[in-house]
Amino acid sequence: MTGVLDWSRRLGSNIGRAARRGVAARVLPRNQPVWVVVRIHPMMSEGPPPVISREPILGVLEALEVLESAADDPRVSGVLLRIVGAPSGWSKVQSLRNAVVRVREAGKPVAVYSETLDAAGFLLASAATKIWLPEVGSLFLVGLRAESYFFKGLLENLGVRPEVVRAGDYKSAAERFTRERMSPEGREQIEALVDDLYSELVGGIAAGRGLDAAQVRALIDRGPYQARAAVESGLIDACLYPDEIEGALFCLSEGTASTPSAHSSPGGSAEPAASANTASVQPATEEPKVRMIEAFAYLNLRLSARAYVPMAKRLPRIAYVLARGTIGRGTDGRGIASGSMSKLLEGLRERDDVRGVVLRIDSPGGDAIASDLLWRSVTRLAESKPVVASMGDVAASGGYFLAAAAHQIFAEAGTVTGSIGVIGGKVNLEGLFARLGVSTDAVERGARAGLLSGDREFTPDERAAIRSEISSMYEIFIDRVARGRGLSRESVDRVARGRVWSGTAARSHGLVDEIGGPLDALRSVCIRAGIDTGDPVAIDRYPRRVALARLSPALLWPGRSVVIHGID
Repeated sequence: MTGVLDWSRRLGSNIGRAARRGVAARVLPRNQPVWVVVRIHPMMSEGPPPVISREPILGVLEALEVLESAADDPRVSGVLLRIVGAPSGWSKVQSLRNAVVRVREAGKPVAVYSETLDAAGFLLASAATKIWLPEVGSLFLVGLRAESYFFKGLLENLGVRPEVVRAGDYKSAAERFTRERMSPEGREQIEALVDDLYSELVGGIAAGRGLDAAQVRALIDRGPYQARAAVESGLIDACLYPDEIEGALFCLSEGTASTPSAHSSPGGSAEPAASANTASVQPATEEPKVRMIEAFAYLNLRLSARAYVPMAKRLPRIAYVLARGTIGRGTDGRGIASGSMSKLLEGLRERDDVRGVVLRIDSPGGDAIASDLLWRSVTRLAESKPVVASMGDVAASGGYFLAAAAHQIFAEAGTVTGSIGVIGGKVNLEGLFARLGVSTDAVERGARAGLLSGDREFTPDERAAIRSEISSMYEIFIDRVARGRGLSRESVDRVARGRVWSGTAARSHGLVDEIGGPLDALRSVCIRAGIDTGDPVAIDRYPRRVALARLSPALLWPGRSVVIHGID
């Protein structure tokens, strides 16, 4: 009976693909330039997009899939990025930028239209062929700033005093509650991280806009820019209104030098000035010169119609598991719950049809015990099939703990990586209780029975006990990383001590294998599983969400099988 059901599913799937292929042939004509419109939104995430939204919002993986396919699709003339705002986190921006570069390398133009661009948005846009803003638009390019708020004075005014014990001089998570400024170690690591990100920003803009690094730094120091000034500085190409985009895209499709722009860049890479009222701006009644198709339509028509499912055999399956948020114990709550995640990983370990797993991690860490339990689950999974970690914006502390158990680790250049250290303690509310007129009394048996009491500070003996426990956890962390990365404990300790690194720096220290994003990790796990990257492969995404999430316009989520005809 199972075999008959499987055969029926494949037949139904192929019938659906045939129907979508027919629709795609009409939507993607060969005799007219077709541009895929990809909307970049601040709410783009690793997981399902918001259920309640006025417009469909692509997930990061969907956007990468669209760009990857558009690069290879002979029916697609180019890609238009409509940047509403950059997604939060440098890793997402860098993954998208790399995908744009691949479209350009395939010989296809990429245009960007936005009303405002910040530094992250401009880093993405700088990889495009052309960048357009409306005349009243702005480019807020002023550099990078990492800012922290410190609450020691506030807590002292309230009579609250944190009691913190840490393993690692750079483990600075609690400094905002115990200090009024960054510690020397905290400042050192943040400066190094910002230096790396700033270098990525400058280098990306320089490469994309045909400038040298010194010019870019000088331009950043003179920011922000109103759109006209950005054109004059060579940072963007022209000022356009939305109704002029179609004519400009047609010019790019035809390789024409001019576009309907009110102002053009004097730089060599930009088109000469032309009136906003040139003949290339088409009347509303004229037949469109280019066909623009939204990414969601392209995703569901073109991508899902590309490959027929073999009737005689099952497709190889890869699990794409999202581990996002703070790590905690149990099976419920937000973030990564060790109980439910371990159950999921154990289920994947036992499934013979799942050939490999990509573990997509975006987590600052959390509970040490939960992190170790999940490390064990990832380790057991890796004993039976290839596991590749793809680290997002942050894979620190417990987040990196999980990644260390994988066979291979990918990170983007801006991924916050490491923080191999442990911190613990309690909050002493004695002063607050006194201010409020609250008193406590207790009966204890055992020398350390009041160790975690909130009405007093640690005794020297209790502090020593906590320090011993924290040190023991730190040694376990070091051991896990050393075993997973094939490094000596001494070399791990040198780059640990609670310090965070950029993905680029982490790779130089052996904490990361490759700089790359989710699609790179998928290619790698397929190769490790013995799957030809040019063959159809089914990608199952986890964890599955509640039924309400199915109202989301992202039809490839949740936990749904996506058949990709090769990810090469």
